[in-house]
Order: sequence, then structure tokens, then C-alpha cells
Amino acid sequence: MNNKKILMLLLAVLSFSGCAKIKEIREDIQEKIKPGSTAKKQSAPQKAVFAVNTTSVVKGQIQDYIALSGDIVAGSTVDVYSDAAGKVAQVYTAVGQRVNKGARIAAVDPSRPGMIYQWGIALAPISGTVVALPAQVGMTISQAVPLARISGGSALEIRLYVAERFISKMAMNLPCEITLDAWPGDIFQGSISEVAPTVDPASRTMEVRINVDNAGSKLKAGMFAKVKIITERKDNIVKIPATAMLNRFGEQYVFVIASDYENPQQKVVRKRAVTPGILIDGILEIQNGLAADEEIVVRGQTLLEDGAWVNIIEKFAPLSAN
Repeated sequence: MNNKKILMLLLAVLSFSGCAKIKEIREDIQEKIKPGSTAKKQSAPQKAVFAVNTTSVVKGQIQDYIALSGDIVAGSTVDVYSDAAGKVAQVYTAVGQRVNKGARIAAVDPSRPGMIYQWGIALAPISGTVVALPAQVGMTISQAVPLARISGGSALEIRLYVAERFISKMAMNLPCEITLDAWPGDIFQGSISEVAPTVDPASRTMEVRINVDNAGSKLKAGMFAKVKIITERKDNIVKIPATAMLNRFGEQYVFVIASDYENPQQKVVRKRAVTPGILIDGILEIQNGLAADEEIVVRGQTLLEDGAWVNIIEKFAPLSAN
């Protein structure tokens, strides 16, 4: 067999192999594009599922307040003065001691060099508890210097100074919530009992006094108190965590959990426009758009769109109704 015949035979074999290969590839493609084929199903895109955290909408109370701080003082106090100037010769009482009206507080010696006078005795003008005692033996005083301060009763009050911008919100009998570092976790109740008629021109503040319910006699004059003056209170309103609401392009809305129409087992979100009200401490009032007990997304809603599939990772406890 010469070289020419060998070459022709090789070309024939290669041509036959190529045709067979092309036919095999063509049959494989046709199999994959058949309706209902497994390959087609595997190539179909899957719908994204977003992980979210949710909570329930609550109907209850929300309140606006002004946070201030001040000192606890005795509700009614009287200063004790001497009738004569001189040196304090003796002190008959101590801070915290209970005294009756007419009891001796201190003795003042009005004597001068070359002249000896009888001691003057300063008496308690009312019955009560000694809350301050500036008088010290040996100190020289005048009639204008108080020797002691007596609290006439067990009532206590808190003295606050309110900034000028909050004056319009102050009114008699506004309720107050009082907390102290000395009694962590305890909340004492009180109300505004006195509002000063003038504003201090130096500090631009107005003095306000708060009556406080001293349950269990836990509060003492001189303690430092933190006070929330409740300026507005709303009952039976719908409220949610403020982080649940989105504000985009002037539209305010939340995502509500629902079931997919075609697959009830799959949870989806529905975009719901809302009308917000007052915002206090991360709690938002919803005036329109939501009802109590609806489940909403509070975390993971950034990438969501209406109708998106979601997987609820955790459901947070709802807000307190009070």
C-alpha cells in the first residue's frame, strides 16, 4: 500500500469519528432541553431567602418625659438663730437628733473683754429633726448666722432647676418617677408641688419642687435623685421598636410577616406604610398602618422587598404594655 492510500484511509477514519462525536454531542444537548428534564430543573435559578428577626406589635402606653436631677431636701425647715452675737460656748444637740419645741440648741457667750454677760440660750422654734448644725464651740457668730436647721416633719421634696427651653412643659401636679443610686432598681413616685414664678437671669433656669412619696423611709435629706417629669402620656396606642421602621425616599414603612400564596409553608414579608407618632427611648408610636399582635421584622430588613422570602431566625419578646 502506497503512502497516498494510507493517507486517504486515515482521513476517512477521522471523518467517521468526528461525525459520531458531533452526533453524540447533539443528542446530549437535545436531552437536556427536553421539557421536564432533570438538567433543566437544576439550571433554574432559586429564589433568595433572607434571615430576619421579628417581634410582635404591642398595644399599650407610651409617655414623654424630661430627665433632670436634684437634691432631696426636707419639706419644711426652720433655721435657729441666737438673740445676741458672741462666741458659741456649748452645743446641746447633734445632727439627726429629734428635738421638741423650746429645747436648747446652743449657748452663746456675748461677753467682751472687761465685761462678763450671761450666756444666751438659742431654743428650737419648732419640734423636728436637726438636719444641719453649723454651730461649733468657739466660733464667733452674729444674729444673722444660723446655729442649726430643723426639719419640722417627715415630708421630703426634691429641688430641681429646669432649663428655659422646657419651662412651657412645666405644670403643677405633673407625675414624676424618681430613682436613686442608693436604692438601685427602686422607683419612687412624686409630683410637681411648686413652680417658681421667675427665671434666674444668670443660669436661665427655673426652680421646681417635687413632692416625693417616701415609702419605707428609704429617702434621706441630702441624697441625690434622678427625676423623670412625665410631660405627656398616651394610653391604648400601638407601639413598636423604632428600629423596625424604614424611611426611604420620604416613605415610612415596616415589613409584616405573612405566608406565601403558592407555598403556605414559606414565610414572606409584606411592605406596610405606617404613620409614626412620638419616639421615646427607642419606642415608636404608630398612629396608622399596624394592629396589635401583628408580627414585624426588627432586624435584617435592609435588603428586603415586598414579597421576599424570609427565614425567621429568632422572635424577640414584645415590648412591655406599660
